[in-house]
Amino acid sequence: MASIINQEIPEFSADAYVNGEFKTITSEDVKGSWAIFLFYPADFTFVCPTELEDMANHYDELKGLGVEVYSVSTDTHFTHKAWHDSSDAIGKVNYPMIGDPTGKITRGFNVMIEEAGLAERGTFLVDPDGLIQVAEIHAGGIGRSAKDMLRKVKAAQYVRENDGEVCPAAWEQGGDTLKPSLDLVGKI
Repeated sequence: MASIINQEIPEFSADAYVNGEFKTITSEDVKGSWAIFLFYPADFTFVCPTELEDMANHYDELKGLGVEVYSVSTDTHFTHKAWHDSSDAIGKVNYPMIGDPTGKITRGFNVMIEEAGLAERGTFLVDPDGLIQVAEIHAGGIGRSAKDMLRKVKAAQYVRENDGEVCPAAWEQGGDTLKPSLDLVGKI
């Protein structure tokens, strides 16, 4: 499998449910700011609403960092609205819920479960150039943490803004970074 890191997001145009309205979102709309794509198997399920609610609970902080969140499943935008209207957890979601009934976006990010017509539990952090900087895929029964994704956003933004520096494992904002050089080889 070829790496998706530093690859441009696939071109797409899709309908989404956003803040009580239907809206068309394109890959071009995504470029110019940071974005998280949160793929999940299906609306009206079990782990999925806990993940979308967790992301909703961190959405204001992400927006403050210039990050837009896009949840994506192979359900339609109509189904997203029905789920939003009927679930207390999903009712908290203010970020775009993209419908991908053809699977074009899901396949473009290489997270389609072909035999089921559903998305894997995939998370992608995209930089303002439209390039994927973080890609994670979880098994269906393993929920994701928005808090950990928030940490990765901060690390990716730091690395982008501080040429030549890298963030070590479990780096938190304000923590020590590294400047790779010959002097560090074998000293860490």
